[in-house]
Amino acid sequence: MPGKKDTAPERLQVRKTYKLFIGGAFPRSESGRSYVVNDSRGEFLANASHASRKDVRDAVVAARKAFGGWSGRTPYNRGQILYRIAEMLEGRRRQFIAELRDTGLSREDAETEVDAAVDRWVWYAGWADKIAQVAGSVNPVAGPFLNVSTPEPTGVAGVLAPAGTPLLGLVSVLAPAIVTGNTVVVVADSPLVAITFAEVLATSDLPSGVVNILTGPREELAPWMAGHMDVNAIDLAGASEELANACEEAAAGNLKRVLRPSETDWSADPGTARMTALLETKTVWHPIGV
Repeated sequence: MPGKKDTAPERLQVRKTYKLFIGGAFPRSESGRSYVVNDSRGEFLANASHASRKDVRDAVVAARKAFGGWSGRTPYNRGQILYRIAEMLEGRRRQFIAELRDTGLSREDAETEVDAAVDRWVWYAGWADKIAQVAGSVNPVAGPFLNVSTPEPTGVAGVLAPAGTPLLGLVSVLAPAIVTGNTVVVVADSPLVAITFAEVLATSDLPSGVVNILTGPREELAPWMAGHMDVNAIDLAGASEELANACEEAAAGNLKRVLRPSETDWSADPGTARMTALLETKTVWHPIGV
């Protein structure tokens, strides 16, 4: 009727709880805990799962189970899978821009970060079948032997994602770890961006358990990961000096490889340092001649 106003009832707000990403699935925290995530203006965005010590153990079990299959794939195949992830990340560009803006970034800065993250992922995908030639060697020896050194993945790596760059920082520590054949357990800094990225991984060709993402206070989760006997290395990129010291002490009991935090410009050319830091060199001697 003329002059009648639309009186459609206001819809009930559906509040989402972002879960963990363990073994290719999205379980709630074993503890049942969650915490509120607000945007840069202090307004409610969602609830995020508060991971527990058992969640850390479950994630490490999933990563260890996936290690043999992932490290045994050809480097070319790992590169193909990483490139597929980049394609899917590009397909959700608008969603990531919106989530980065909720963290306080301007539209221009959010677009720049998403584009840089996609480009960084493609860059690492291209290294999959090349890093062995760069990091390996045929060694001259004084005798009738052929001496060859080849890089191999370290194993299960714990990673603390850096703060300040929720997507680019995450990509910059995650991609070099898995492109070289390692499997990882990540403690995320920005839970909503990280779990949205996990949704990309879950719908890509990446095998279950290669990447596991936990959300919650890193001061609580990181020392447990550092002291875990089945974690072979830990990258403390997102740790404070105090937390890094505590993790290094926890890691000393099992001789875990520790990558200390350092001042890093995540937008700069990353080089190969993060890939080689999670590789071990195996040298083979083979007799030649008569």
